[in-house]
Amino acid sequence: MDALLRSHGLSTSAIRRSKHRERGLLVDGEDIYTSYLLHAGQTVAILCDDRTGSDIVPFDGSVNIVYEDGDLLVVDKPAGLTVHPCAGNWEDSLGARLVCYYQKIGLQADFHPVHRLDKGTSGLMVVAKHPAAQHALTAALHDRGFLREYLAVCEGLPSPAVGVVDAPLGRTEESYIRQCVRPDGKPARTHYEVVEHNAHFSLLRLRLETGRTHQIRVHMAYLGHPLAGDFLYGTEDPDLISRPALHSHRLELKQPFTGEELSFTSPLPKDMTKLIR
Repeated sequence: MDALLRSHGLSTSAIRRSKHRERGLLVDGEDIYTSYLLHAGQTVAILCDDRTGSDIVPFDGSVNIVYEDGDLLVVDKPAGLTVHPCAGNWEDSLGARLVCYYQKIGLQADFHPVHRLDKGTSGLMVVAKHPAAQHALTAALHDRGFLREYLAVCEGLPSPAVGVVDAPLGRTEESYIRQCVRPDGKPARTHYEVVEHNAHFSLLRLRLETGRTHQIRVHMAYLGHPLAGDFLYGTEDPDLISRPALHSHRLELKQPFTGEELSFTSPLPKDMTKLIR
């Protein structure tokens, strides 16, 4: 039974909570343990509503919800909004806004992001509504069926125009935020393609094979073409753009429980469009 439940994306904590509930795990209507050996033709039922309340203080701010079902949300995050409450942003964050939204629709739920975007990065992001969905979606995050495509504007013109950056990433010695390419780092691969360019900047389409902190920003700086406006790995210039020019443009994934194929796109924001055109 335990192996079956895990294959359907249920976490250890979700299984534990179900097993301690009255009639939480049933086979053919009878209570069983997770060690029960299943046989073909039997009917399994699990009470796995593992939604819990949130410790995040709600903040009444707008959320651009692109898609919603009983298990997940796809939101279009604006640049300048942090994903989690943090120093300097304790009140307003995507998490705080979604907790407020959940309260408005009468849903008891915590904030369960499947992946994260930097404060300055705009665009599409997947958020689970409960731990079982988060567990299943996170497990699928680096499968071919889960596509994350970004648009970025970098300084100069990369050569070749299409390529793969395969360079391991790790934290620098002097900073707990800044990342760098280092031989003992974690594997990181970024596919890029130049879409268009002008005398100063290039618009890139990028796809991640891995999801390391600041991966696109570090890899493009490593190539000698940092993102426009990147204060950490390039040159900050608020007169051009007030943030690193990076946008989560396209998402493709499967609904973790129904198998439905989902696809979403978000257009290039105005501040990035201004740089390239």
